[in-house]
Amino acid sequence: MFSALGIKKAIEYRELIDVLMGDKIFADIVLRGGNVINVLTRESYMGDVAIKGKYILMVGDASDLIGSDTTVIDVAGKYISPGFIDSHMHFESSMLTITEFSRLSIPSGTTTLVADPHEIGNALGPIGMKAMAEEASVVPNHVHLVVPALTPDCPSLETAGYDITSKDMEEILNYPNVIGIGELQGFSNARHVYRNTPEIITDLVASTIYARSIGKIVDGNAPELFGNELAAHIIATGGKCSCHETTTKEECVEKLRQGVYVFMREGSTQKNMAECIRAVTEEGLESRRCILATDDMVAEDLEKLGHMNEIVRRTIAQGVDPIEVIQMVTINPATYFGLEDRGCLAPAKLADIVIINDLTNMTVEGVFLEGRLAAIQGKLLLDIPQYTYPDAVKQSVKRKPISEEDLAIEADGTKATIRCIELIPDQNLSECLEFELNVQKGLVQPDIHRDILYIACVERYGRNGNIGKAFVQGFGLKTGAFAESVAHDTHNIIVVGTNLKDMTAAVNHVIEMGGGIAVTKNGRVMNDMRLPVGGLITDELSGHEVSEKIAALEHSVKSELGGKVHAPFMHLSFLALSTSPKWKITDKGLIDVNNFTVLPAVKQ
Repeated sequence: MFSALGIKKAIEYRELIDVLMGDKIFADIVLRGGNVINVLTRESYMGDVAIKGKYILMVGDASDLIGSDTTVIDVAGKYISPGFIDSHMHFESSMLTITEFSRLSIPSGTTTLVADPHEIGNALGPIGMKAMAEEASVVPNHVHLVVPALTPDCPSLETAGYDITSKDMEEILNYPNVIGIGELQGFSNARHVYRNTPEIITDLVASTIYARSIGKIVDGNAPELFGNELAAHIIATGGKCSCHETTTKEECVEKLRQGVYVFMREGSTQKNMAECIRAVTEEGLESRRCILATDDMVAEDLEKLGHMNEIVRRTIAQGVDPIEVIQMVTINPATYFGLEDRGCLAPAKLADIVIINDLTNMTVEGVFLEGRLAAIQGKLLLDIPQYTYPDAVKQSVKRKPISEEDLAIEADGTKATIRCIELIPDQNLSECLEFELNVQKGLVQPDIHRDILYIACVERYGRNGNIGKAFVQGFGLKTGAFAESVAHDTHNIIVVGTNLKDMTAAVNHVIEMGGGIAVTKNGRVMNDMRLPVGGLITDELSGHEVSEKIAALEHSVKSELGGKVHAPFMHLSFLALSTSPKWKITDKGLIDVNNFTVLPAVKQ
């Protein structure tokens, strides 16, 4: 009749009742005299929070629950908040393991992470996601995964390491810690997918309906969708939809009116919250379906700025009431994901609690995870065992080295009109440009003075050997090149540079490392970092060491190569995202995202 888990919970709940109704058993911990943040009623008032085991016992006056063995913590003048939830993120973008990301994020108040292993899924398929699901079991915080239903997102436009379809869903959705399907990028470009690859919609709907039938969530991904296209996307998810790709107030208003949960993104290079929140501050819309998420955050920002507390702080600075903002990282996401055991301070909820010194600056004093003091004043107190990734996830780069000729762009005559991607800082959107460039000995030359550089995407899984080539503006390099095996979402090797020699050296060094980042100049490697796990993550460095290493790599790009854009590796990685308008680069070439076509780099 009852599972072992059900029996255990029944015993725990009975003990909570005995503490409340009896006179011989008391609370384990009482947080006394703080300002309770009630996200259920959107108010703050003075009170206590009593904890027994891993649960909140009661909120209010806990004086009669204090015994001789009760630990009483005076939090007068401080704020007691539910633990924070990051509702959409990718560990791979931080280049950190789940363990190291947790070490950096727990002290700033993040107690739950909902991660989409879309990246390692593209690179390795089920074996990569299974390893990540297993690692999620060893950390003390709550890590849930929402897995891809389709890789690659645009099969006709790019090559992944593994092709995931509905045939994989029964297995993957039943891995531990998996709560649903992640961002439905395969139907982001709704009109063109419907017209050109309708079979993808059929397969995605089969996956989402199966997921819903077993009680799993399905996330959406609907950049620049309105009207019929947005409605079709919502239906494809099974009717309950989220979107973390909303970039304008108009989009946010439309989506909220259609019942979409808008994940207002505010990461290291994609900053959309300030625009989205205008739907609340200017249009007065209800915010209960507004949720804050980072999507992609680098280790240095986690270490120096914080995690969800920093995003909350930025949102408060937009003129939103602090309690309303805290709802966006607690009860709102808990409601969306059906995480009924957390998200607010109330009896029987998990004692995932954040003690905040100051609401304006969101300074976190202490963090409790299931009733245990996990961090204080930014220092993690819990020991997290190290997870060992299997060798099978460290063999993702399977192609041979390339030559300069492989990257060259040919044209007749002395001049050529070329198509060029324009980088937009702090966005994963891009623009499209055309320029006239010189042609020497049949090869189109970059124009460093106008910041028109080479960009290429090299298939790394040994499936076809494709190399996509085009031009890009926005990085500002004066010399050299850099390459990486992080290129959303199929994660082939992407490279940008001023000349073919340095680009070739960078790509070949990434191949030699089995995945990673390489910065080159004058044909030599100036700096590098290995990413052995799927070519995306390092299990060789701590979070602090990754932060320092990325800072050193970025310094090399700026000081040695003359680069001008911050977080250059993350910006480069998103120029391969074939579902995000307008022009991108994949192993199959220059992609016109809006028209679902591959364009020649040289205009005929």
